[in-house]
Amino acid sequence: MNYKLPNLNLPDAFIDSLTALRRDLHKNAELSGQEINTSKIILDFIRRCAPRKIISPIGGHGLGCIFQTGSAGPTLLFRAEMDALPIQEKNEHHYKSSTSDISHMCGHDGHMAIAAGLAGLLHANPPRRGKIILLFQPAEETGQGAAAIVNDPEYSALKPDYVFALHNMPGKEKGTVCIKSGAFNCASVGMTIKLAGKTAHASRPEDGKNPALPMCKIIQELTALPSASEFKDIFSMVTVVFARLGERSFGTAPGEAEIRATLRCDEDRVMELLMKKAGHLVAKCVESRGLQHNISWREEFSASVNDEGAVEIVCAAAKKAGLKVAFLKQPRRWSEDFGQFTARYPGAMFLLGAGETCPPLHSPEYDFPDDLIQTGLGIYWEIINQVFKSKCDHN
Repeated sequence: MNYKLPNLNLPDAFIDSLTALRRDLHKNAELSGQEINTSKIILDFIRRCAPRKIISPIGGHGLGCIFQTGSAGPTLLFRAEMDALPIQEKNEHHYKSSTSDISHMCGHDGHMAIAAGLAGLLHANPPRRGKIILLFQPAEETGQGAAAIVNDPEYSALKPDYVFALHNMPGKEKGTVCIKSGAFNCASVGMTIKLAGKTAHASRPEDGKNPALPMCKIIQELTALPSASEFKDIFSMVTVVFARLGERSFGTAPGEAEIRATLRCDEDRVMELLMKKAGHLVAKCVESRGLQHNISWREEFSASVNDEGAVEIVCAAAKKAGLKVAFLKQPRRWSEDFGQFTARYPGAMFLLGAGETCPPLHSPEYDFPDDLIQTGLGIYWEIINQVFKSKCDHN
């Protein structure tokens, strides 16, 4: 089901221009924190839409544009991610990524095209009151971009009444809006554990300090940690993603090991407890073995929590657009740094079905469906109408 834009004073080629923009962004994919050309492509498009103010850069290579009239009214912020992934694309489209091992396999190219399209709509149909902010955010995949944005002095002056974001979702009927109140995306963090003992000859392992058995015990107990009584009625999980022990030598008993795991749960307060318990578990596993250990944390994501009022706005907008709404029972297991925004202002993230046959996110065969641009643009437009209803008429 696809939303069809009403007569909004747009040229016939408008949607085609957004498709071309999406494909240009796809071809020029850049990794988190490196979105220099991506920002330039967006900026060139946005300038044609004549926003009242452009903020560039913000939070690194981020970009913001503001549409306002100067009259009092609600302030809305719509966020789109800019970064691609370190994945080699397997598609053979003429617009396939031009950079080896880097590609838009999560659909951020489509999300940017939708937000840029909203700039075009606002240029042709400006609100008479209030303010609308379009925020293009870098480094979502590493969890660093949103934090950099909200800590940027330029952001502190924006003060939105609501923040919104969408994410396409393969496997769901195309155009279906999937949403829930409360926790929407899980908190997560990457844990790196390094064990240091003493290398020895394989014929005399007693001369060394081998981390093999403690490593195996850590892997087993970390994986079982969410079943502990403290987490019995709370969603949490630990996934071991990497393990390395010693060297590829039959003559050497190892002296070093490294384990990496991802911890995730649906509440930030639970994450604090999960991290603490994981640290104690590692220390206990090595304490009698004479090993040194070091724990570091990276790619930390807060839980993204949807405000109930913002969810009602999205649902009403979807209904107005003639789109189906599906209410999710559980938060999405994958993480999203949009939680940095919802922790400060009321807001909501929702999923937009990309079709049952669309390849999964982060797979090398994935490609954002171009016909979803108009649907995403339409629901954003209806969200604006819902918030501004009785408060802000449009020309």
